[in-house]
Amino acid sequence: MKEYKVETLIYYSKITLDTKHIANSSKAEIQEKLDEYAKNGWRLASTDATSFGAAVYIYLYFEK
Repeated sequence: MKEYKVETLIYYSKITLDTKHIANSSKAEIQEKLDEYAKNGWRLASTDATSFGAAVYIYLYFEK
């Protein structure tokens, strides 16, 4: 039977001319989470993202 986990990462928007600042600043942390889960035998199954106010919520769905 497969196991599933959800990891939620939250990033806040800031006033800047760089329209991709959240994507650029979140890459390292997201890669760190992917490496951490992979090391423990988890596989990334899906992703999703939503925004609410000044925050962006990124959901990483893992299965094992």
